[in-house]
Amino acid sequence: MTEAPDSRLGIEIKGLSKIFGPRSSELVHLLDDGITKAELIEQHRHVLGLKNINISMPAGEIQVIMGLSGSGKSTLIRHINRLIEPTTGQIVVGGEDVMQMDRRALRNFRRHKTAMVFQKFALLPHRNVLDNAVYGLEVQGLPRDRQIEAAMRWLDRVGLQGFEDSYPNQLSGGMQQRVGLARALTNDAPILLMDEAFSALDPLIRVDMQSVLLDLQKEIRKTIVFITHDLDEALKLGDRIAILRDGEVAQLGTGQEIVLKPADDYIMNFVEHVNRGRVIRVESIMTPLAGAGGYDGLAASADTLLEDAARLLLSSGAERLTVTDPQGAPVGSLTLQRIMSTMVTASKTETADRILVNS
Repeated sequence: MTEAPDSRLGIEIKGLSKIFGPRSSELVHLLDDGITKAELIEQHRHVLGLKNINISMPAGEIQVIMGLSGSGKSTLIRHINRLIEPTTGQIVVGGEDVMQMDRRALRNFRRHKTAMVFQKFALLPHRNVLDNAVYGLEVQGLPRDRQIEAAMRWLDRVGLQGFEDSYPNQLSGGMQQRVGLARALTNDAPILLMDEAFSALDPLIRVDMQSVLLDLQKEIRKTIVFITHDLDEALKLGDRIAILRDGEVAQLGTGQEIVLKPADDYIMNFVEHVNRGRVIRVESIMTPLAGAGGYDGLAASADTLLEDAARLLLSSGAERLTVTDPQGAPVGSLTLQRIMSTMVTASKTETADRILVNS
């Protein structure tokens, strides 16, 4: 069993900004004055990558960063292991600011604390599957027998047992990405950085890899930063989601919060076609116990999806569902009507009205 990652190795991103161009340090103050990405390009011929990013990523959870092309999501993930240098800001891991590390400390941080899985697999074509998987431990200088033991364990866990002598060009895209994932896990780093890791895969293989990652995460409990442009993928994988727009955080929260309470029309455009029944859990919309009234005995756990709750009510003929906590104690209830009304996507007008009421 893999040892649990150090609980201190969550990630704190504080005031992170990036301007691409030779005069970035001179121009960074303009971000506080509200200059836009378009204005920065037009007036100063510099490109805004990130603007005042503040995200707390708890250890052992999957933080999804999503957005359209050019939103800054890949720029952000490359700051975490300092493949890109910031213009200003901090990234604190285990109480240490990565931006202040000297060359030696940064090299050790990259080797031992982080591992990356790339969109284009990034496998070494002249190495077989096993030698690709051990590469990180080889760089660390571990004995060969320990390298092989660790790699074979993870190759088996991702479904590649028996393929250790194959070469990348003999594998399908999905199998190649499994090698990339096994390589990252073999490295045994507490932080896993996944940049559009599944976006190059066919849809069915992509869904399969998402399930593989979620199953593994139950065991490894690593701090995972997952980049995607696909909301369905974000909602399936993310404990928390940050949606970027033009280098800024447009909304930050759980999938439930983003779907139920989109911050503005931009976020609404992402969530309006989401199948809410397969995303929202009953605990998010239940009536708490104090005001729930009587119960008829039909119960479901708080993490039950609305679609499953509706199916349960329809098959039983009951009108009300009791919601229970992990210990089985009732904590609330909801009706089929409440479930069905929540599963219908709110219109942009309704979203705008809600924003006005809450402001």
